[in-house]
Amino acid sequence: MLDTMGPQLHVSNNTGNPIELRAEQRLIITPDMTKQPSSQVLPVKYDGLAKAVKKGDTIFLGQYLFTGSEKTSVWLEVVETGGADVICLVKNSAVLSGFIITIHVSQVRINLPTLSDTDKQVICDWGARNSVSFISLSHTRHGEDVQELRAFLKANKLEDIQIFAKIENVEGLKHFDNILNEADGIILGRGNLGIDLPPEKVFLFQKSAIHKCNMIGKPIMVSRVMDSMTENLRPTRAEATDIANAVLDGTDGILLGAETFRGQYPVEAIETVGKICAEAEKVYNQPSHYKRLVSSILESMTHAEAVASSAVRVAAKVKAAMLIVFTSSGRAARLIAKYRPVLPVFAVVIPRLSANSIKWTFNGTLQARQLLGVRGVYPILASPYGGTTGGYSEEFGLKVTLEHANSVGLLKQNDKVVIFQKIRDSFVVKVHEYV
Repeated sequence: MLDTMGPQLHVSNNTGNPIELRAEQRLIITPDMTKQPSSQVLPVKYDGLAKAVKKGDTIFLGQYLFTGSEKTSVWLEVVETGGADVICLVKNSAVLSGFIITIHVSQVRINLPTLSDTDKQVICDWGARNSVSFISLSHTRHGEDVQELRAFLKANKLEDIQIFAKIENVEGLKHFDNILNEADGIILGRGNLGIDLPPEKVFLFQKSAIHKCNMIGKPIMVSRVMDSMTENLRPTRAEATDIANAVLDGTDGILLGAETFRGQYPVEAIETVGKICAEAEKVYNQPSHYKRLVSSILESMTHAEAVASSAVRVAAKVKAAMLIVFTSSGRAARLIAKYRPVLPVFAVVIPRLSANSIKWTFNGTLQARQLLGVRGVYPILASPYGGTTGGYSEEFGLKVTLEHANSVGLLKQNDKVVIFQKIRDSFVVKVHEYV
């Protein structure tokens, strides 16, 4: 996943020397880039800040923004503006460290493009070279932001990359439905979002966003879950409960940030989150989700979704050990995952043969990787030559998948397996017994 910068403001602390700020002191934020960062003045490459803010507005500074407990971020209150400068009152003592110091202005629109020229260059260069599967569009504010990125990807022959819109401010929340309609998935950037929203409102918007994504079958991920494990070996009770509740609400994934990129216990953080998620999934109320989902789309359900929902129901009724989905684009696997089956879903991605004026190629690797972002799905990339000399054989693919599931302990003799696949123009469900 490639994360764009977007309209993010920051101070370049080229020396890397710590900047110590004291509560109740004055601090000037200026667009004059000839100034050196210090405890009296911080230069930022944006000359519109003084016009955007007003007296009483809140500004946060820090390497990873304000959490309320750490001493590496600072909370500022705008006192006045003087020309292009913004004079602030420091509300808490802190030491700003690192070469990049992030700035977030609460509930104030920064008049910079969501997709910057630097972002475009990185996508075409680093992103294309490393075959990224997803782009996280930071600070998404409107559905048009997603449309712009999608058009850019298409123009550069990167249209298969999926776009996850990162919701990080109130403006993005106001246009959430439109953004969700355009994006392939959602990331709730709770760091900035938690600053923009009153604390008592954060959980409401999170639950609402997760519910909306669940209802249309698009993945959603949440971030900033275990800030304390940046410096501590164990999370707080509140953090552990927060992660579990996100899983019970229906989130598809948990994104770690500072816990792994600058934390002291990155491996332990991943292990801890994994254990909490696994325990929460054991008590997830899948029947309730299934009924709510079916009742909400009964009148407009397509043939494919009707069969997919039936496959999940059949799997529960026959007490199947796993579901197997044959797919090329990943769409069939996403339809199954939408109904949150409590058993593993193995998505066998069948490569497609494509051609241009120069060469013939098989694709499917990207589609398989993208399914890793869908809750409960285990993608397997099938061999395009498996089983027959004439091309791919689904019988061979099924055999390989069953043997793999058996080898990792997910399947044993006489277990039932439900298969969901498309045969010609129809989707079908089959029950298979492993022998």
